[in-house]
Amino acid sequence: MKLLYAVIGGLAATAAMTAFLYLLSFATHRVMKVIRILGTMLTNRTQPDGSLSQATSTKVYGTVAHYLVGIIFALFYIALWHSGVGLINASWGFLFGLAHGLIAMFLWYLFFLVHPRPPLIALRTYLITLVFAHIVYGLVLTYTVYLLDKPDYPFWS
Repeated sequence: MKLLYAVIGGLAATAAMTAFLYLLSFATHRVMKVIRILGTMLTNRTQPDGSLSQATSTKVYGTVAHYLVGIIFALFYIALWHSGVGLINASWGFLFGLAHGLIAMFLWYLFFLVHPRPPLIALRTYLITLVFAHIVYGLVLTYTVYLLDKPDYPFWS
């Protein structure tokens, strides 16, 4: 059952986080399209001018990798809750999302550091935005698991 919760919650939370980043990208005209950034870096298809790849296969690789990582992190959240660390509520969803965002910021920074041809984006802005995106992830994952698990306490506690 926990695996099913992780899959459903991980997909919902990753979709919400991705939508958040795409909306910000649209609103600010900055490159924050995580799926294209990830796909471009995984397939090493950074364009000669430093822009992201437009290839369909790049988007497929980025999407699959992004959603798989989302499900894996959902498993970590659920394992923490079921081992007695925190509650399935908004406060803990925010805290887990914040911690997750800081970890993601560090890992993305390392990925850009070691990648042979990283895309040319406003990295500092992207990394800071990832922290907020992962807070969205944490809240959506927590709420989804809360709805599935039905604990005997309120979500907004």
